Amino acid sequence: MSNLKFRAAAVHGAPVYMNKTATLQKAVSLIKQAGADGITLLVFPETFIPGSSEILQLTNACRDNGVAISLGISERVKNGNTLFNSQLNIDANGTILSTHRKLQPTYVERAVWAQGSGHTLRTWKTEAGYKLDGLCCWENTMNGTRQALIEEGQDIHAGAWPALSTMAGFESGADSQIEALMKAHALTGQCFVLSASNYVDDTCLEWMAENLREQDWVKRGGGWSAVIHPFCVFLAGPHTGEEEKLVTAEIDLGMLAAVKVWVDASGHYKRLEMLGFRAEKKAMWSDDRAAAEGTRRKANAGTESMAEGALETGQASRSKLVP
Repeated sequence: MSNLKFRAAAVHGAPVYMNKTATLQKAVSLIKQAGADGITLLVFPETFIPGSSEILQLTNACRDNGVAISLGISERVKNGNTLFNSQLNIDANGTILSTHRKLQPTYVERAVWAQGSGHTLRTWKTEAGYKLDGLCCWENTMNGTRQALIEEGQDIHAGAWPALSTMAGFESGADSQIEALMKAHALTGQCFVLSASNYVDDTCLEWMAENLREQDWVKRGGGWSAVIHPFCVFLAGPHTGEEEKLVTAEIDLGMLAAVKVWVDASGHYKRLEMLGFRAEKKAMWSDDRAAAEGTRRKANAGTESMAEGALETGQASRSKLVP
């Protein structure tokens, strides 16, 4: 097992609400900040970018700053109108590792996003050598999805969250729910967990007031972000509220060997003779295979759009971020 050590961070930050261009630039700026701070893995909140057709800026930023990312996006199927709540995973060399599509949108999310397939439910090995995966929000409550990732020997789990505690009825319990789910997965999956959440700021409230109506369903602040050891110890955070922060910790993969002596959910703790497990990984959507495979090649500055260029070679996700 690897003895790799590196700095990783969960982004506790708010998008520029419903402004794809400004939020894309903010993501690039955070990647640059991470690189300057010696951070080599950055996990963003759920659907941080509401839509953009320009992935090249992200792949270039990752490559130029040596930072791998797991980024929440709203993704659209190629040549169609179906949307997915997704996590775009880009390696520190600019390679698009994959796109994971949320299997089960929650509550009224189903009016916007479709159900992803099991074909994008997997881990991806980074150039550094660790296996990265992630799930979106209450997708983390689905024990089968978490076990499917555990079966693939995950090292780092990216938990992407919204500011649940700002919603009416969730004020007192949301942060406790997120903490319980993220710690449970760290222990049962024997992996490091980066839990990244946005908070609600004025750009969000003002957009809703102008485009919808004045409302009291969502309040300012919120969010819960942390970095968690497999034995449920906080390595950084938890951090909440309106202060933007890269919640940063050193990840020491050498610690995983000692943890797995005690419990190994993909090994000696499985008891398959009594507790069988099967995950359906077949492609369901027309571009699922491409979404799961990523580009597996470096993005080069000055070339055509990574999204379009990779599509022509059949190597990348055949979806775009929503334009």
